[in-house]
Amino acid sequence: MNKDQVKGVAKDIAGKVQEEAGKLAGNKEQQVKGLGKQISGKAEKSYGDAKEILKDANKIS
Repeated sequence: MNKDQVKGVAKDIAGKVQEEAGKLAGNKEQQVKGLGKQISGKAEKSYGDAKEILKDANKIS
């Protein structure tokens, strides 16, 4: 795992927590911010995944 994958997963989890906290508090703004963090985290993890694939492909060549 590279740093982008780790940071992405952490953002995704933090976003889920923030979204749920917003739901419990009835705060739509926090829910939306949580969803935004989840999207950002998933994108960052995907970027990290792609970097790992490229790194592995270069090892094979």
